[in-house]
This record gives sequence, structure tokens and C-alpha cells, in this order.
Amino acid sequence: MEQMLAEIDGLRDRLNSLRYLQGDKIAASFELEYTYESNRIEGNTLTLLETAAVIEKGLTIGGKSLQEHLEAINHAYALDYIKELVRDKVPFAKPELLNIHKLILQSIDNSNAGKYRNVQVLISGARYIPPQPYLLDEQMEGFFNWYLINKDMLHPVILAAEVHERLVTIHPFIDGNGRTSRLLMNLILLQHGYPIAILKGDSDNRMKYYQALEDAQINGDKSNFLQLVALNVKEVFIRILRILGQTDL
Repeated sequence: MEQMLAEIDGLRDRLNSLRYLQGDKIAASFELEYTYESNRIEGNTLTLLETAAVIEKGLTIGGKSLQEHLEAINHAYALDYIKELVRDKVPFAKPELLNIHKLILQSIDNSNAGKYRNVQVLISGARYIPPQPYLLDEQMEGFFNWYLINKDMLHPVILAAEVHERLVTIHPFIDGNGRTSRLLMNLILLQHGYPIAILKGDSDNRMKYYQALEDAQINGDKSNFLQLVALNVKEVFIRILRILGQTDL
């Protein structure tokens, strides 16, 4: 992992030296892909082109549910929100987390948007059982305390992955935990000058993602999940650099 992080930081430095070549269209393309893949992980069936049509042109896709349309639109709004937090250098705390979740579920489930759950939930297909609702306040307080203690101590990629895993393991919301956790992961990456991590939603990569999370939740082994996130960040760096003409990668 140390070597991987060193390689990632080398790629970050290389990209920083080429900032003058980067345009808004490159960022917009990766952000659209991220929205598509994050929703795809959760079962949204909009294609990448359909996601673009919904977000960029406001089109309605025949044969797709209203919820799938809202998931695409909401995720784009939530991504804009975390970019605003980065731009304005707003420290991450509970209000920001609840705002991210509220954006994810707006007009889908307004009664639960931006609120911790008050019922027990199960994760479909998983052995891990999230904590009972009466434990959430204490566990979320511990989550924020852990973040404050470690935010300046851990490598940003490890911090981002840890926050993602810890939040989705607590599973504080009735729905939208995965998308919210991935947005939080990317908020931290963006705060430290890294690109957004785009975890893939195809069947093979989705299963690797779920298995890595389950290894952490059931066995206490986070190594596969940390490796998965770090590798993803590295791959995104390489993709961007190749677009900018760095052919040696």
C-alpha cells in the first residue's frame, strides 16, 4: 500500500503540473460517469447516455421509472454541493453529511431525507447486519470524533476510504447509504486535490466492492477495500493524464 500511495502522489504532482491543460469538459465527463456508476451500483438501469440526457438536457427516458430519473438528477445536485463545500473550504461535519443525504433522497423519500433512520434495516444479500437505530446517535458521534482525530494524520486516500467504509457500516440512513458514503469519500479526495474515485457498477466490479466491504464488516479486514479505493484513484489519475497527452502511462 505504501508503494501504491507513493505512485498516486507522483501522479497527482504530475497532473498538477498540467493544470493549465485541463478544461471544464474533462471534469464534467468524469462527474457524469461517476453519477452513472454510483447509481448503477444501486441498481439504476439508466445507461451512461441516458444519464447524460436526463441531467444535461432534462429529457425523460421512455421505459425508465421516475425514481431512476430522480436518482440521476439528485446525484448530480449532491455532487455540485460537495464541490461547493470544497470551493468554500467548509469543514465536514454532521450538517454537511445530512445535507448530502437530503439531496440524494429529495422527492424520492422526503420524510427520511437528511435524517437518521428510526427502524432496523438489512442489506440485501449481505451477512452483515447494521446496528439497531437506538445505537445510531452514539455510533455517529464516534464516527465524527474519529474523523476529527484522523483527518490530518492519515493519507487522504486512506482517510477517504476509511470514512466511506465506516459510514456505510453504520448505515445511518434508511436508504441512500452507499451513494452518500461514496460522495463523502469523494468530498475528502477533492478537498486534498485528488480526482473523484469512480467505483464501477458492472456486475464483476460491484461484487468485488461488496465483498471488500463485507471483509471489513464481518472479518475486520479492511485491506481489500483500501486497496480497491487506492487502485481506483490511481486509474482515474492515469485516465486523465492520458487525455492530456501523457502517452507514456
